[in-house]
Amino acid sequence: MKIMYMVLGPFMTNTYIVYNEQTLEGLVVDPSFSPEQYIHAIQEKKIHLKSILLTHGHVDHMAGMNELRKAFPEAEMYMDRRDREFLRDPEKNLSYMFPTPVLVDDADHWVKDGDSISTCGFTFKVIDTAGHTPGGISFYDEKDGLVFTGDSLFQGSIGRTDFPGGSLKELVGNIQKNLFILPDSTVVLSGHGNQTTIGEEKRSNPFLNGGAL
Repeated sequence: MKIMYMVLGPFMTNTYIVYNEQTLEGLVVDPSFSPEQYIHAIQEKKIHLKSILLTHGHVDHMAGMNELRKAFPEAEMYMDRRDREFLRDPEKNLSYMFPTPVLVDDADHWVKDGDSISTCGFTFKVIDTAGHTPGGISFYDEKDGLVFTGDSLFQGSIGRTDFPGGSLKELVGNIQKNLFILPDSTVVLSGHGNQTTIGEEKRSNPFLNGGAL
C-alpha cells in the first residue's frame, strides 16, 4: 500500500490517495478543496481510481467530489447513509458559508458499522465513529495496521460536536468502544493534522480522559 496525502482548503483538510503499487489501482479518502491537485496526482501516476471513501458529510471532506467523479466516472463512492442529507443540504454540510454551496449526488454504496469494503487489493472494515456528524465512520485496514478516522479522532484531540447532528457523548463513546479496541500500534490517519497511533491517543488524548476505558 502506498499513501499520498495533501493538505487542502481553508480548514487544512487531509485528502488521501491510496494505491496498490503492483496494480496501480487506487482510491481517495475525503476529496477536499482544490480537486485539480489530487486529480493531477492520480493522472500523473497513472492510477486507476476505483473507489472514493467518505468519512462524513462536511464540505471540507467532499468539496471536490463532483470534479473527482467527473474525472473518474468509474470510481464508486462509499459512505454511511446517516449522513445522506448532508450531501444536499448546505446548512448541514456547512457549505452555506461559501459563495457556491456544495451539493453532491448519492453514494454508490451505503455502508454501516461492521461492513467490509474490498477494493484495489485492500480490505477496509467500516467502524462507527459517529458524533461529529450522525453518520461519521472510520475505515480500518487490519493488514496494513492503519485507520482513516476523518474528524472523529485527531492527534491530541477529537472532532467538534457543536455542528448540526453532533453529540459529544456519542463521539467519545464510539472512540472508546470502537477505535480504542484496535491494536495500540494502529496508525491513525485523520482528517486534519498529523498522524498518530491508537496507543498514543489512549495514553495522552486530553479529551478522552487519558484514554481510560
